[in-house]
Amino acid sequence: MSAKKYIVLDTETTGLDFNDGHKIIEIGAVVVQNRKKTDDIFHTYINPERAIDKEAQQVHGISNEELINKPTFAEIADELIEFLEGSTIVAHNASFDVGFINHELNLVSSKYPKLEDICTIEDSLMIARKKFPGQRNSLDALTRRFEVTGYDRTFHGALKDANILADVYMLLTGGQSRMNFDALQSDDNASTQALSEESLKNISMLSIEVDDEDLKAHNARLEEIQKISGKEISWN
Repeated sequence: MSAKKYIVLDTETTGLDFNDGHKIIEIGAVVVQNRKKTDDIFHTYINPERAIDKEAQQVHGISNEELINKPTFAEIADELIEFLEGSTIVAHNASFDVGFINHELNLVSSKYPKLEDICTIEDSLMIARKKFPGQRNSLDALTRRFEVTGYDRTFHGALKDANILADVYMLLTGGQSRMNFDALQSDDNASTQALSEESLKNISMLSIEVDDEDLKAHNARLEEIQKISGKEISWN
């Protein structure tokens, strides 16, 4: 992650699809710089001016009564654009959050830009799927996998989830600056290669022989693992 402005973002909504008239009720965003969360945040609840689906309320625990005196999206749109513009936005299943925000902006005014026109969008879900193919890669699953603790997960919340995602994202992308590592590797590449080639000349390889009983035990163990896992053992 370079020194440029990264913003980890999440939203809560009245339902799953803005094409069905659903609206945003909470936006939470945290600025990350030099791979550290900062105190620079954007957080607001929003009056959607429509009912919240029961299923959605069970996830985030936010009721319409709590939002009656909150601003509408139109009232926070300018501030949101100013906060996000020029950044790299990180979101989990980014098409959901970005799609909702773009839809809301367009409802206010067709003159508002789409987020992808003023920001770089990075989807942490896509990164996780490449790193952990075939596994569960929801934010909750990644939180458990990376042992991110200290958060109450009774209900989801946009600012809470943005903070959790920031922690997960930094672990997901390596924990330290990949750019700095690559630069160091590039500088040392020639000497490292020469050292490796010279060292190999002086290495005596250890040869280990196995008898038939060892091979039988090894193959039996592989068959046991394959039976338990239900998957083909690639090294069999």
